[in-house]
Amino acid sequence: MKTNAARFLDSLGIHYELRDYEVDPEDLSATSVAKKIGLPAEQVFKTLLCVTSDREHIFAVIPGDAELDFKKLAAAADARKAEMVSLKDVQPLTGYIRGGVTVFGAKRPFPAFVDETMELFDIISVSAGVRGTQILLAPGDYLRAALARVTDLTKDGPA
Repeated sequence: MKTNAARFLDSLGIHYELRDYEVDPEDLSATSVAKKIGLPAEQVFKTLLCVTSDREHIFAVIPGDAELDFKKLAAAADARKAEMVSLKDVQPLTGYIRGGVTVFGAKRPFPAFVDETMELFDIISVSAGVRGTQILLAPGDYLRAALARVTDLTKDGPA
């Protein structure tokens, strides 16, 4: 089944693969999705909708095994601070539900900030806009289609 995100990529002539997996409503984590589609968690990127202190909505796209550093995101967005959008606001703003949020085909084209580790891989995976389907594509194609800015967005691990 083609999703809005897949149709968006089709319109740009971008090559991708759709990969389905079984959804566990109790565990929508990117690490769980990664196991189900056979990729390391650091190659499966989760898309988080955030809001800045200036009330601007932005997407943060980070590896599935990482935690978003809100200070780094705020700095990248030239804002004082950034925080997650309330879960109840995600669908009205993006058209997508938790576990199915993607930059592609969202209701509005919010600015996207992508963690720099995306460029380390030949193939990455992001939600296809529905739970149970991922889009696999080249990072360069993702960045071009998302009009994303690449920056360091994750919390540093233990030294």
